Amino acid sequence: MIDLAREFPARTLTGREVVLRFPETEHRGRLARTRKLLVERGLDAILIFAQESHYYLTGYDTAGYVFFQAGLITADDGNTALLTRTPDRRQAEVASLYDEVHIWLNAEGADPAQDLRAIVEARGLKGARIGVELANHGLTAANWRLVESAMAGFCVLEDASDLVRSQRLVKSAAELELVRAAGNLADAATMAAIRAARPGVYDTALSGAAVTAMLAAGADMPSGGPLVNVGPRALYGRGIGGARKIETQDQVLIELAGSACRYHVVVEHTVAVGSADPRQERQMAVAIEALERIKAAARPGELLGTLDDIHRGVLDRAGFAHARYAACGYALGCTFKPTWMDVPPMIYSGNPLVLEAGMVFFVHIMIPDATTGLVAGVGQTFAIGEAGSGVETFSALPLQLWKV
Repeated sequence: MIDLAREFPARTLTGREVVLRFPETEHRGRLARTRKLLVERGLDAILIFAQESHYYLTGYDTAGYVFFQAGLITADDGNTALLTRTPDRRQAEVASLYDEVHIWLNAEGADPAQDLRAIVEARGLKGARIGVELANHGLTAANWRLVESAMAGFCVLEDASDLVRSQRLVKSAAELELVRAAGNLADAATMAAIRAARPGVYDTALSGAAVTAMLAAGADMPSGGPLVNVGPRALYGRGIGGARKIETQDQVLIELAGSACRYHVVVEHTVAVGSADPRQERQMAVAIEALERIKAAARPGELLGTLDDIHRGVLDRAGFAHARYAACGYALGCTFKPTWMDVPPMIYSGNPLVLEAGMVFFVHIMIPDATTGLVAGVGQTFAIGEAGSGVETFSALPLQLWKV
C-alpha cells in the first residue's frame, strides 16, 4: 500500500511554497479542464462552495465549509482566490494551491458575500456570467441569499453545480491509488468489527474496533459511519444513536468506509450470531447473486440505470420485491462530512448516465425482510474497467453470510 503520509511540494502562482497530497501537475490539469469547461459554457468564472471541489482543484482540506467560504476560479489564467475565516488561513496558505487567501471577520451583522463581491469586482467581472455551485453542503440557503443579494445587478449568476462534480466522476491513475488504499483500510476495519462481534458486546464496541483498525493504518476519519446495526435495527437503512448489546442469537449489519486522503471505499457485510437461519442464508445467496451479476454487467458504454434493473430483477424473481430498495448504490470519491456518498449519481432504474472507465461506484444489495425480521446486506466498491477488462473490486473479503 502507498505511504498515506506522503506529501508533494508545490508552488502557487504568487510564489508561495505549499505541500499537497497529489503532485502539482495533477491539480494543474484539473484547473485547466475546469477553465476549458467554463469557456465552453460561456462562463467567465465559477464560485466554488463544495468542499470536495476545493480539495479536488487545489488540495485545500478543511471543515470550515460549515461557515461561509468560497473559491473563485476564472476562465482565464488569473489567480485563484479563496475567501474564508481566520481559523482556516494557515492551512489554506501552506496546503493549497489557492493563489490568494482572503479573510472575512466575524462580527454582528457581518456579510461575507459583500467581501466576495469585492474580490469578484477586483477581477473586472462586473457584468460577467458566473457559475455557482449550488447543490452541496458548503452553501446553505441563507448564505445563497446573501450571495444573490450582493451580486444583484452586478453580474449574472447561474447554477454550475455539475461543472467540477462531473469531472470528479472519472478517477485518474493517481486517484485510483488512493481508492485502492481505502479499500485495504475498509477491509481491515470490517474484519476488526467482525472479530469483535460476540454475545454481550455493545454494537459500539464493533464500531470502535473498526475505527481503531483503520486509523492505526493511516486512514482519515471517514465522512460517515461506521454503521453497525444489531438485532431488529439491522433492518434499518441508517445508523441510530444509543448502544445495543448483541444477544446469543442475533444478527449484525456492518457498513463502513475506509478513507485514504479523503477518498472513500465502502463495504457492507452481514454477520449471523449463533445458529444461522436457513431463510437468512437464502437471502444472502440472492443478494450475492445480484451483486455479482451487476459487476459482470458494469462495462463502459452501458447505462448506469441498467445496474439497478438487474438488482430489481434478481430480487423480484426471488420473492423479495417487498423488501428491496429503490436504488442499489452510488458514486464514491473524495468526500467530506456529513456523508461518504458522492452523489449524484445514484444507481436507480432509468438513470441515463453512460458508464466510463475509471468511474467508481459502491453497489450494495440490501434485503431487509420485515416479514421475517431477517436481513441480508452485502456491498462492494468497484471501478469500471477498460472495455473487455471487467471491474476492479476494492475489497478482498469473501461475499458470504459471516457466522460467529
